[in-house]
Amino acid sequence: MSQERPQSLMPVPDVPMAMLTSLPLTKRHWVEIALRSSWTATRMNLNTFARHGVFEDEGAVAAVAKRLADEQLVRSAKAMPYQLLVAVRNAVSVPSEIRAALETALEHATRNVSAFAARNVWVLPDVSGSMHAPITGHRKGATTSVRCVDVAALMAATVLRRNPSACVLPFSDVAIPMPLDAERSILENAEILAQLPSGGTNCSAPLAWINAKKARADLVVFVSDNESWIDSNPWTQSAATETLRQWSILRERNPGARLVCIDLTPNMTSQAPNLDDILNLGGFSDEIFETIAGFASGADSRQWIGRIRSTTL
Repeated sequence: MSQERPQSLMPVPDVPMAMLTSLPLTKRHWVEIALRSSWTATRMNLNTFARHGVFEDEGAVAAVAKRLADEQLVRSAKAMPYQLLVAVRNAVSVPSEIRAALETALEHATRNVSAFAARNVWVLPDVSGSMHAPITGHRKGATTSVRCVDVAALMAATVLRRNPSACVLPFSDVAIPMPLDAERSILENAEILAQLPSGGTNCSAPLAWINAKKARADLVVFVSDNESWIDSNPWTQSAATETLRQWSILRERNPGARLVCIDLTPNMTSQAPNLDDILNLGGFSDEIFETIAGFASGADSRQWIGRIRSTTL
């Protein structure tokens, strides 16, 4: 009569990981799971692997890091920049080799973003004090480690990678003409933006700077938490914000220009209403890149609103 094999030595069934987590798995089992996981499953379960001792095995660390940093696997998985930014910020209990691999994957993921069909692109990242807050806001048990300024840097760096001639103009209560270097990593650019002098938020300031320089602009993208002064024109008593007034001046010089306002923490106000040439986007996800690309190609804001409303939830 054959002796029953000890449970700790039983092979791991080749089934999705979600079907295994309730079993009494050993560290060896978890190492086996990690070694055969797909790229996406690996990215999503790094802290789980760390919790179960997978990264105490040097071979597993090397294998997982190699998989995460593989450019072809990143492209095949259709990984996107924000998805990986969140993974990097959440990877707090993994070895440095794993974190470095995630940062490499983040750089590769920018190539999965479409370039914009516009010649003169400006990205205006807000670096005011409020942008150092988490993008999810402060929620007990669910506050993200990703800051609004990290997302602004992600947007700026990604647009630079896909549109090398783009201009980046940070701002707070004034425009800060310090363009980012497209060759630096996204995380390096995030730290550079985070270290700039912060103050209040004046969304009209960078548009006024562009107008003063009489610079060309076909597509302008704000990345802000939109906590801007509502600076109406005191000379005309107009209800329009100064941001909208400066945009009108820019449009006179660039008749086909388009404006995208990404409000990272959307509320009930905006600096410029949706018009044929103005698109407001609330929150942030990797879908934003495709949406902006479509808008830059000629779709007006009402088409995008109709597309959103037609989506079945």
